[in-house]
Amino acid sequence: MSTRITNTIFVAAAWLKHQLCAWNTGGEGIHSPYLFHLVRLIISDDNHYYSWDAIEERRRAMLRAPKRIDVTDYGSRGQGATYSCLVSDIAKNSLEAPSRAQTFFRIVNWLSHETDKPLNIIELGTNLGITTAYLATPSTANTVTTFEGSGALVEMAQLNWRKLGLTNIRVREGNIDETLPVSGIDKYDVAYIDANHRYQPTVNYADFFIRRAAQKSIVIIDDIHYSPEMQQAWTEIRQRPEVTSTMDFFHFGILFFDNHYLKRNYRLRL
Repeated sequence: MSTRITNTIFVAAAWLKHQLCAWNTGGEGIHSPYLFHLVRLIISDDNHYYSWDAIEERRRAMLRAPKRIDVTDYGSRGQGATYSCLVSDIAKNSLEAPSRAQTFFRIVNWLSHETDKPLNIIELGTNLGITTAYLATPSTANTVTTFEGSGALVEMAQLNWRKLGLTNIRVREGNIDETLPVSGIDKYDVAYIDANHRYQPTVNYADFFIRRAAQKSIVIIDDIHYSPEMQQAWTEIRQRPEVTSTMDFFHFGILFFDNHYLKRNYRLRL
């Protein structure tokens, strides 16, 4: 049986288990008032924000783009392997779903108001820059530093940011395994990991941010049930002693570091 079929079966089984075990209570049962507020008023918020329309127009433009680019892949296809791909196919198969990207927007927007200071946001895995735009638009005072291995994807992402008028995004191009350790990052408010979807790189990226976490830092890890090794990585990461509460939304997980929170993993539905 091929790896793709095996992963498809695994994801289907993991999704069913999540649906049976997850809560859909709007925050009821979460002990920390801070985390309750996050779930009840932010993640469960159904308001539409004005900046989303322009970002989704850029997504649609990418879905229609006939351009073919040479993508450098430091992940599943091998270290530095290059392959040719239509931009429209990348947009169709690799971009974060609007509902999840908009959830990340809400989290950043809420933190911006809660902390009343500019946020330092780190993203691993720029892709076409659509999720990056969602991270950058809650406040122009925030700074987003995004890491991407493929120069061709960086060019497409920068095009999208120019079209959106975003000037608070900085990009670091190159193999993330090499650029992240020498990035000089020593603190952050939000980190979003959506890069190399394998066990060891995911653990390494998470450890990088865990070592630099402040009490109110948040780490979001994408595709935590994408494969058996990603689920193993998520299970081990959330058991780190520095990590307190965690939230598992199936497609992504959130790490918290406040020592006032219970050591507990909340399985939730969006």
